[in-house]
Amino acid sequence: MKDGPTAPIVENVFGISWLSFDLSIVMMVIITSIVVLLIGIWGSRNLQMKPTGVQNFMEWVVEFVKGLVTDTMDWKTGRAFLPLGLTLIMFILVSNVLGMVTTVIIDDKQWWTAPTADAGITLTLAAMVVVLSHYYGIKLRGFKAYGKGFFAPIWIMFPFKIIEEFTNTLTLGLRLFGNIFAGGILTTLILGMSFNAAGDFSIFGFIGSIIPMLAWQGFSLFVAGIQAFIFTLLTMLYLSHKVVDETIDGH
Repeated sequence: MKDGPTAPIVENVFGISWLSFDLSIVMMVIITSIVVLLIGIWGSRNLQMKPTGVQNFMEWVVEFVKGLVTDTMDWKTGRAFLPLGLTLIMFILVSNVLGMVTTVIIDDKQWWTAPTADAGITLTLAAMVVVLSHYYGIKLRGFKAYGKGFFAPIWIMFPFKIIEEFTNTLTLGLRLFGNIFAGGILTTLILGMSFNAAGDFSIFGFIGSIIPMLAWQGFSLFVAGIQAFIFTLLTMLYLSHKVVDETIDGH
């Protein structure tokens, strides 16, 4: 039986034995960033009072993310996080869609995959969110007031609060990774129906895979949007917990 595709891994980067990276992930991150940039430029060109097309879509995205911000904190505090929310939801959505709609395999190397199907990418995004939440918590509330939150309501909660920071990072990153990685595997399996055991193209297998693929494509777009929404919403929640003084707001 033919083995599945492998990732184009580059090992011993800069002569460091433990340092390696996946060329396909690097390429897909660059492609995703370019696509998001182009969408932003396209949607902001020739702005009109009555938006149409891409401008209409971008304004809807802005209002949607603004709603996530205002649902988790007051707008005066949260408006600074609108650009972050827009960047996250667009980057994750495009990443998910690019990887879940198809796959590209060349010489048994999988070159086209979702960047968010790599745990290193999703955990990096999650770690960035957690670090930013601490940074803005200290910046907006002050180091002393912010630090007291780790000992509330009693000092014995401190070790649990530290553990919570690590679990938040893991759950935020691994939730996104698990869903998109599983979707990529299913896409590969459905496409694999077009080939026989010897690895040769089969017209009957291709015809049999059309309906499952069309059904999965529709569902995959839904999953891509939901995961981008969940990650962005949780980001705003984590930020609100750090920047809002609960003892003052009475939450």
